[in-house]
Amino acid sequence: MEAGGFGFLIALFVTPLWIKVLQARGIGQLIREDGPSSHHAKAGTPTMGGVIIVAAGAIGYAMGHVGTSITFTRAGVLAVLATIASGILGFLDDWLSIRNSRNLGLHKRGKFIGQLAIAATFAVLAVTWVHTSENLSFTRFSLPGWNLTAVGWVLLAIFVIVATSNAVNLTDGLDGLAAGSATFCFGVISIIGYWQFRHYSIYHLHAALDLGLVAVALVGGTLGFLWWNAAPARIMMGDTGSLAIGTALGGLCLLMNLDLLLIIIGGLFVAETLSVILQVISYRTLGKRIFKMAPFHHHFELMGWPETTVIIRFWILAGLLAVLGLGIFYGDFLKIAKVA
Repeated sequence: MEAGGFGFLIALFVTPLWIKVLQARGIGQLIREDGPSSHHAKAGTPTMGGVIIVAAGAIGYAMGHVGTSITFTRAGVLAVLATIASGILGFLDDWLSIRNSRNLGLHKRGKFIGQLAIAATFAVLAVTWVHTSENLSFTRFSLPGWNLTAVGWVLLAIFVIVATSNAVNLTDGLDGLAAGSATFCFGVISIIGYWQFRHYSIYHLHAALDLGLVAVALVGGTLGFLWWNAAPARIMMGDTGSLAIGTALGGLCLLMNLDLLLIIIGGLFVAETLSVILQVISYRTLGKRIFKMAPFHHHFELMGWPETTVIIRFWILAGLLAVLGLGIFYGDFLKIAKVA
């Protein structure tokens, strides 16, 4: 709880100070010209708020060990370092976007190479330094338990990290949508981490409690930031926050042997990404668009839904999917416990 409390308080009280710093330097969000017209009023809103999320999460994680018996683990440290690295990449993207006065920062190739480098470093260290399971997992390392070999698992991890960071980035299009949705995901992951710790004989995960602590710290960081990011947002997270959150989400699930369960826990992010993929495929093959605009949260805006309505309904979906993931995890535990 200390980790989450520190993360929340840091984000809650430092964010307004960061807003003043950004405003003093004229650092504000640039809006896509092809986006919904209602978004043009958001131009100039301070961005790069993800700096606070990353800092609050990292500090909260560190403070969560003070006065407790919880020890730092290689897995926990790796998850935090990967999150910070993606935050730095996102910060560079945001900074170049603002400096060049256009809603484009790093070139797509440069950004993708940066994501690949971070994901590959994470994956290799997870196998060689953390010694994480190389099995394909759903709710535990032994389900389905297919051994991917070191090379196969590294390739899977690279795909997961790049995919989740981009998925959260795509979802970050409405005030508080990504931050609120991520809070549900990290909350569920923190519960799972504690459960894995309590039932080590089933999950065999030494770092479960420490990884759960990372998730708790990020719950606090995202919640504290959401206080200021809720519609109408006083600050936006930018790529600094979305890339970091996505990397943290993917990294934690990989290290906790929740590879496939991630698809359900982060179901909203998956759906947002699929809406973009389907839109592109439909337009290029049939010359028709499935949605008025993708990602599909914009589709509902263009249908006339108020932004806050879209956000709250999507939060509900995100929460339900995250809880569904938790339910599946617990259901599998009950099955194993019954057999034992």
